[in-house]
Amino acid sequence: MSDLSQFEITKRWPAKDPSVIQLYSFPTPNGVKVSIALEEMGLAYEAHTVTLSDADVKSPEFLSLNPNNKIPAIIDPNGPDGPLGLFESGAILIYLAEKSGQLIGSTPAQKAKTIQWLMFQMGGLGPMFGQLGFFTKFAGAEIEDPRPRERYINEAKRLMAVLEQQLEGRDWLTDDYSIADIAIAPWLRALDFYGAKETLGWDDHPNLVAYLERFVARPAVAKGLTIPPRG
Repeated sequence: MSDLSQFEITKRWPAKDPSVIQLYSFPTPNGVKVSIALEEMGLAYEAHTVTLSDADVKSPEFLSLNPNNKIPAIIDPNGPDGPLGLFESGAILIYLAEKSGQLIGSTPAQKAKTIQWLMFQMGGLGPMFGQLGFFTKFAGAEIEDPRPRERYINEAKRLMAVLEQQLEGRDWLTDDYSIADIAIAPWLRALDFYGAKETLGWDDHPNLVAYLERFVARPAVAKGLTIPPRG
């Protein structure tokens, strides 16, 4: 039996089975990346609901694993040099793909392309869509100055156009379904939650519409989108 007592987070979210990967997350676009990947790869794991409240993500126990106080984070009891704690969803996806030998391409060139699109999501799509949500649905929507809202609407449209072009004539962003798709598609799905699809002209992007439909139709995706439960 693996001993995870060195990880303070297990005091608040104890492991029922410390021999499997421990996932600390919430079903946001970033959170479901990891649960979907784990389901797709068939890796054994245990999910713990960490809400977005300060009481959870800013608790000493959670900060001991992720000082950046963001979900998701994992502990792999069977890491390369012993138990490994890891945060940042993109880093976790790369780690799990390399651990399982899945969803990252079978050649160095394919791997590079996969990571390229993963970085596109981490550095562009996620941050920009997150700001779009803030200024269209949440507190930022109350700001009278239209410029912040217009900035993120226009940037979201630009990023969608990049993806629409990349998906022309292909099912997935690279040669095969990969962690890049697992990173990007949940953020496209979030546009519905933000109530921004009409503003962004979603229906004018047929490649994106078909792409997201393919993604959510995957059994592992359907399951991963609900893990962990909201509590």
